[in-house]
Amino acid sequence: MQFLAHLPLDIGTVAVFMCDNDPGMCDGWDAASGANRALLFTGPLSVAVVPARGVTLLGAVTALRPHSAEELEEELVLGRLGGEPDWLQDDETPTCPSCATRMTFTVQLEEGYDHSTAANFGGGGRGYVFHCQPCGHAAFLWQR
Repeated sequence: MQFLAHLPLDIGTVAVFMCDNDPGMCDGWDAASGANRALLFTGPLSVAVVPARGVTLLGAVTALRPHSAEELEEELVLGRLGGEPDWLQDDETPTCPSCATRMTFTVQLEEGYDHSTAANFGGGGRGYVFHCQPCGHAAFLWQR
């Protein structure tokens, strides 16, 4: 799996991963297929130690942060934090695997404009992260 995002939020920290196999070989657009994973951490986290040997595949890093209204006019914003998802197709809000209720929208991620750092959501797609705070679950899917 490819690490996509580490999102420190009021509810905890969400880590988002997606299948990194040949494009189209995983059902990455389906939150329940096993090709995606979003984890909600509610306790304290510590920084991981970078391995001394081997390839980490982390060639570029970007920072995700909320933007003020003034900044939105000056920068390209690649996503949405909270509110409602801007679906490219039909509403695919997942249900919590524990309590079966509709999960809460957390964040929307855009692919990005630089091919070397952009996530692959099928070419012009968007990623969607959801959570169920009472159960401690998170989910991720994408559409194009």
